[in-house]
Amino acid sequence: MTSFLRPAVSGQDQIQGQIQGHIQDQTTAGKYRPISTHLAITPPVSIVIPAMNEAENLPFVFKTLPQWIHEVVLVDGNSTDDTVAVARELWPDVKVVKQLGKGKGDALITGFEACTGDIIVMVDADGSADGHEIVSYVSALVSGADFAKGSRFANGGGTDDMTPIRKLGNWALCTVVNRKFGARYTDLCYGYNAFWRHCLDKIDLDCTGFEVETLMNIRVVKAGLKVQEIPSHEYVRIHGASNLRAVRDGLRVLKVILKERSNRRSLRRRPHSVVLGSGPGEVS
Repeated sequence: MTSFLRPAVSGQDQIQGQIQGHIQDQTTAGKYRPISTHLAITPPVSIVIPAMNEAENLPFVFKTLPQWIHEVVLVDGNSTDDTVAVARELWPDVKVVKQLGKGKGDALITGFEACTGDIIVMVDADGSADGHEIVSYVSALVSGADFAKGSRFANGGGTDDMTPIRKLGNWALCTVVNRKFGARYTDLCYGYNAFWRHCLDKIDLDCTGFEVETLMNIRVVKAGLKVQEIPSHEYVRIHGASNLRAVRDGLRVLKVILKERSNRRSLRRRPHSVVLGSGPGEVS
């Protein structure tokens, strides 16, 4: 795992010249990927997009993805529309993986296994996530975090797609996780996250539904990984209806919390995570 933070210098040509010089250096660990005038990285970044019948939404998803990413892994959940064809038209090099099981958790686990990048970013296929935010997630990781967790309720974040009852449920479940596991999250049930690939060996995902995001957040804490919350804005799904059911999936999340809490031996054996601040006035 190699990462480099490049300071800004005057002149785009100077930046590109420095990058090219390092590429030619045989001692360089890998190819530099300039992602802004301030930052260039060597770690390849994989984007995982679980999708089922999202052909109408994919154009909005792909148009915000940065061109410097290493690969896009689309996990197709047996779509009956043109999801796969549209994805290949929009991103010719997209890696399409067929989901054999069911559920978002199963789709993500399938996608993670297909990734070849050192950094993995989870992005929903409904158009609710802004791909321009990926640079913030990657910046947090190359700056020292293990897990960059999106938050709609951190300073600078927001949501256009949560009903009052869902906000209340998310707050209540988040509060339980913070108190029971020593976390300092401001958001719990949000699927826009990024992490180093090696983290998968420490969190050992084993659930199939929407509760996978909660499971990840809990096991990251139990594994003692460094977490940084990233302010993120969630937009309304553009087309179609969500498969999320607030009461049903809320109960599944609660079940995961109780199950993980009952595993006290694992919790005592591992140090708590360090939560890095996401901005002035945020968690620290």
